Amino acid sequence: MSAVERLVRYCQIDTQSDPQNESMTPSSAKQFDLAKILEKELKEAGLEGVCLDEHCYVYGWLPSNMEENTKTVGFIAHMDTAPDYSGNGVKPRLIENFDGNDIVLNEHMVTHMSDFPEMKSAKGKTLLVTDGTTLLGADDKAGVTAIMEAMFYLKEHPEVRHGRIAVGFTPDEEIGNGPKYFDIGKFGADFAYTMDGGTVREISDETFNAASANVSFKGFSIHPGSAKDKMINAAAVACAYQNLLPEYMRPEHTEGRDGFIHLTSMQGNVEKAELSYILRDHDLTKLNEKKELMKKAVAYVNAIYGDDVCTIEITDAYHNMREVLDENPDAMQMAYKAFEQLGITPLHEAVRGGTDGAELSLRGLPCPNLGVGGGNFHGPYEYCVVEELEQAREVILKIISNVAKGC
Repeated sequence: MSAVERLVRYCQIDTQSDPQNESMTPSSAKQFDLAKILEKELKEAGLEGVCLDEHCYVYGWLPSNMEENTKTVGFIAHMDTAPDYSGNGVKPRLIENFDGNDIVLNEHMVTHMSDFPEMKSAKGKTLLVTDGTTLLGADDKAGVTAIMEAMFYLKEHPEVRHGRIAVGFTPDEEIGNGPKYFDIGKFGADFAYTMDGGTVREISDETFNAASANVSFKGFSIHPGSAKDKMINAAAVACAYQNLLPEYMRPEHTEGRDGFIHLTSMQGNVEKAELSYILRDHDLTKLNEKKELMKKAVAYVNAIYGDDVCTIEITDAYHNMREVLDENPDAMQMAYKAFEQLGITPLHEAVRGGTDGAELSLRGLPCPNLGVGGGNFHGPYEYCVVEELEQAREVILKIISNVAKGC
């Protein structure tokens, strides 16, 4: 089975996580459909201690074939796909020798290069794309594929010297719960990599700090004919609150290391309303400033409409892993060495998002993020560059080799 055949097979299994059921892990039972396949394939690849637990985490480890003691390196990918767009009935299509022009997905949808100019770098390569009715699922089934391909390669090439290798597949990463029940002790690695980035050149040791905020509004409903100086329209107050927040902090106006305050949903009527936000910044001090800004907006609204009209609840989600990885440089050094050996020019970028590795790093497992060849995630324009997927497997194998040599 080739890497692209494996990826297509995984992508055709619907594993969307469910944000409406995030108190449960997994949030959707269908994630077990892929987990059971991966459990079986890890055993076929010769891994030991293979386990699929009740929360849909898959673990396994490949024993060392060396007499010398070496560090244990781990590789992690998530099985779920984003709830933003349908993952049911995925029909991947190969485009060989991509000409760099617009891609017609179906009669209604076209991937325009003017919208995605970065795709032109894949000219001459093979792309896996959607039919425009679903997402692809390369996020993160390309990561799952690269890890599985590397494990089967080691089974077929026992002459390759390696230390102990840990593998883990997680559910619910797309709704922020990937690390929730991840058993670092059972995983048993000294450091690891999440294979969950875009282009294979990507190497990231930094993520956002993240929080969420729910802002609630209590109105006073009365017949509009006699509402003067009495009615408080909660929905209208919610709109006023949103307009107090700086427009330049919205994600559609940010890039690079800019943080943002993102309104993700709103609902309401005269009696009550609610706004839901996510807050992001690579700098924790700046994230805290955004929290304070939102609290000041609450105080301003209450000063106008009444003390208990507006309330806010802020919850921290995950933190930037940079500080942990700076103190544990082995993982980044091994990855850079692998890139150099393979002639890959690294693209060192801060992730404008989060990975399972952010929380795992803070819990004691240093875990930078590597790319696997995908792009345009979470929607119908998603794609994967097949050659980069295959390179991601080679990156994994080089890292394994370098760890064995103690490089």
